[in-house]
Amino acid sequence: MVMATGIVSTTADLLGMRSVAWPLFGINVLAYIILVGLTAMRLMRFRERAAADLRSHSRAPGFLTAVAGTCILGTEFVLLARWPEVAVGLWALGIVLWLGLIYAFFTLMTILPEKPRLDEGMSGAWMLIVVSTQSVAVLGILLAGEPPVPAPAALGFALGLFLLGCMFYILLFSLILYRFLFFPFDPERLAPPYWINMGAVAITTLAGSLLVSRAEAWPFLREVLPFLAGLTLLFWATATWWIPLLLVLGAWRHVRRRIPLRYEAQFWSMVFPLGMYAVATFRLIEALRWPALRPVPVTVGGLALIAWAATSVGFVRRWAGWAATRVPPAA
Repeated sequence: MVMATGIVSTTADLLGMRSVAWPLFGINVLAYIILVGLTAMRLMRFRERAAADLRSHSRAPGFLTAVAGTCILGTEFVLLARWPEVAVGLWALGIVLWLGLIYAFFTLMTILPEKPRLDEGMSGAWMLIVVSTQSVAVLGILLAGEPPVPAPAALGFALGLFLLGCMFYILLFSLILYRFLFFPFDPERLAPPYWINMGAVAITTLAGSLLVSRAEAWPFLREVLPFLAGLTLLFWATATWWIPLLLVLGAWRHVRRRIPLRYEAQFWSMVFPLGMYAVATFRLIEALRWPALRPVPVTVGGLALIAWAATSVGFVRRWAGWAATRVPPAA
């Protein structure tokens, strides 16, 4: 929810809709605080269930949303609130969370004595490995040069994370495409998190575009600029390729196979990639000076706003219904 709301808020700001961006920013700060509190409560009261989730191939990647949500909220504090001091704190928290969770994830998935088959354990949620890595890179690039963050150090760190995220994406893309093409697919399991396949490559495009735009701040970036620009364009093309395929598969799931289209928490993972693709394309246009692409992020950004509104309505209705079942009848 925080990832989706944060990136849609940034999209609205880039579209010149500040009257929409600011309320979304406020909602996101509140949502982040509530979710941090609920997560802390769960870790204290239900340690065994949380530990079981961390050992699950299908559920463990979800913990990495804590990294991405923290860093995306930090980008809002930089771009909208112009409050880099808060963003620096969120970036530091994001780095700590990323280090702890990414190594815990890979260690536990390696040493588990029993492991599921690829088609049972692999899903689009694994792309959160890429999203979390690139979210730390993106916020670091935006903070480079802000006190007390030296530009060369921050950009060097972000470049390393960007390249690591690229490697993660290439490896995971191969596994997920193998799962798509060589295992039977139950439409019930073709859930919204598969949109993260596109969101991961979109945020990779964003990180690359920001690095290209900041090349003057660090001489080494100028030396590798053609490589960075080409790699960024490669990932943007891959993100663009995903969109029609995901739409067709969604139609197959809901129209052909008649799976009801009703709210579930996972729909936030479909909103986030749409907003991220719009923001990434905006930044790609700036970095590569390619104004002919301007209609693309405007169109997709509008769709992201609509998707956020529809998902929010579903969220409110779900929780209103849940609360109504727990209110005792009047005497």
